[in-house]
Amino acid sequence: MPQLSPRRRMLVLAICCMSLLIVSLDNTVLNVALPSMQRELRASTSGLQWTIDAYTLVLASLLMLAGSTADRIGRKRVFMAGLVVFTVGSLLCSLAPDLDLLVVFRMVQAVGGSMLNPVAMSIITNTFTDPRERARAIGVWGAVVGISMAAGPLVGGLLVESVGWRAIFWVNLPVGLAALLLTLRFVPESRADRARRPDPVGQLLVIALFGSLTYAIIEAPHAAFTAVAPFAALAFAALAGLLWYEPRRTEPLIDLRFFRSAPFSGATGIAISAFASLGGFLFLSTLYLQNVRGLDALHAGLWMLPMAVPTFLCAPLSGRLVGNRGPRLSLLVAGCAMTASGALFAAFQAETSNVTLFLGYVLFGVGFGFVNAPITNTAVSGMPRAQAGVAAAVASTSRQLGQTLGVAVVGAVLASGVGSSPYRDAFASAARPGWWILTACGLAVLVLGAVTSGRWARRTAERTAQRLEAADVRRAAGISA
Repeated sequence: MPQLSPRRRMLVLAICCMSLLIVSLDNTVLNVALPSMQRELRASTSGLQWTIDAYTLVLASLLMLAGSTADRIGRKRVFMAGLVVFTVGSLLCSLAPDLDLLVVFRMVQAVGGSMLNPVAMSIITNTFTDPRERARAIGVWGAVVGISMAAGPLVGGLLVESVGWRAIFWVNLPVGLAALLLTLRFVPESRADRARRPDPVGQLLVIALFGSLTYAIIEAPHAAFTAVAPFAALAFAALAGLLWYEPRRTEPLIDLRFFRSAPFSGATGIAISAFASLGGFLFLSTLYLQNVRGLDALHAGLWMLPMAVPTFLCAPLSGRLVGNRGPRLSLLVAGCAMTASGALFAAFQAETSNVTLFLGYVLFGVGFGFVNAPITNTAVSGMPRAQAGVAAAVASTSRQLGQTLGVAVVGAVLASGVGSSPYRDAFASAARPGWWILTACGLAVLVLGAVTSGRWARRTAERTAQRLEAADVRRAAGISA
């Protein structure tokens, strides 16, 4: 890739951030629109779960494939294809006549989204070659997630109240088109010097694992055991297949040797726990504010600001802490705040008072604001530079998988608790187990953050890095690893 001028590099960063903004905003905006969609499309709780999980599930399944494909055939080419597919998917979502087609079109969106975020990060990494410049660029990239968290509920509320839920997908059309034209004009093409080979069997096993597990969880409260059991069995078989097949490949989709590093394993568990908590939190909060309290979408969006604003403010602070002192303090603060928030709802019924509801939202926002920055840092801690991109991709996949599971599990618990009772009357007691699950997720962030960020954990990362480097040297020399 040719060296670009500072102005051109900033323009490339802005284009990449535009793609992240529409992908991130899409999820936070959608949550506010769920009750309106439920009424218009006559959707059940499981139907609402699928509108979110169909997207995050496909995204989680294809992130690593999209990243390796871009390295092989060209990052600009894949990025532009992602923008086209995501924009077309957004248009189709806005026109969906029923829930089934909306779920299908959300999956189309996700195929495009999978080609945006990991590829954009690769473009940024290769555009900003100076380490300090790169760190600042990644900081700006991370801040966009905070902006989407803060703006999403309010933007969603305004659009749903003034135009309707379909308008939340229209926002993506001009931004996606502008990003496409700017990419065509200003982003240079780049490829990896040595791209990883495809792993179609591993990719199919990952899709089978994620898809069948999510289906079994979401449908369990409504379907007969005989209908759910085959999908649970398929998930187990796919997991066993991955554990058997991947270690036997020279370049696997998921290198299981990474998990010998305690920081990497911890980052994976933290990402799944934190984003499961986020998915469940947004799902429960949105349904409570609109279906139980009776707020319209705009006022429900305003009520979400006490959670969104601390996320936006704490994210850059956490990034500086990670840069100066490592990830440990950020993870401990995040774990404590998220655990306290969940416990406030689960044990003390925070939703019954405006003061405690506000406090619960603020605590969750602080916790989530601190947790995101150290995840990638912890995942790549001690990894050889050649493996850092793959390790970061696993962390990104874990985020999406966590959000998928959070909505699936918490939604299934809620649907099972509500049953055939009047929704408004049964919601509080039905949601209580869900809040306890979110408390457990916060506690997992706290414990994993404490255990996997100390001296012992760093030594395991160093040993893992040495083994990976030695294996790479032997492979390059033509000796079997």
